Formats: sequence, structure tokens, C-alpha cells
Amino acid sequence: MRFKVVLAFVNDKYQDEVIVAAKAAGATGVTILNARGEGINSQKSFLGLNMESQKDMLLFLVEDFMANDIMDAIYESGNLSDQGNGITFSLDVDRAIGLESQMKTMEKEAKDHYF
Repeated sequence: MRFKVVLAFVNDKYQDEVIVAAKAAGATGVTILNARGEGINSQKSFLGLNMESQKDMLLFLVEDFMANDIMDAIYESGNLSDQGNGITFSLDVDRAIGLESQMKTMEKEAKDHYF
């Protein structure tokens, strides 16, 4: 099997919707990390303190053929078309181990998709 990791940086308020949508599109699990960042526009400040927008970084390890559907679901559910709501992208994975508990589901989805 070929894998991709889909990384999604989404606003906290969309996290639950994004996870539900990604799972409905075929993701079998997610790892959630807290993150902060700054885009092209500078951060807002209040009395000299930066008001940073909290984002969650969601990592989905998925079978290659599922990545685009999952990314589309993340884009819609996370309202990523609105400025400042986050981004998503995917990277190829050279090797993944420790997936024994998910392999049957992934193999079934691959067979259903390809055959």
C-alpha cells in the first residue's frame, strides 16, 4: 500500500467538523497537535501583546487514493476558502509501520475503490 500524510491546520472552532468530515471521506484516525502560526498578514496586538490565532494541526495517515477526497472534505468543513481559517496539504510517506489495527479497513477500502 502507498500512504500519504494529510496535514491540516484549522481553527479550533472547526476541529470537530473537520475530523468528522475527514473520517466520512475515508480517514481512519487522526493525531491532533496544538499549533500557532503567522501568515502573510501580521498578528493583531492589544496593549503590546500579540493576539495569536490558535490552530490545531491535524495529521491523517491515509492510503494514497483517499488523500484528495479527504483534503476536499477538510477544505469544505474547515471553511478554508475564508482568509485565516487554515490550510491543508499532503506529503508522500516512504514507510509506515504499526498500522496492523487499521490494515483490514484500509485494504477493504482499497479493493472497493480499485475493483
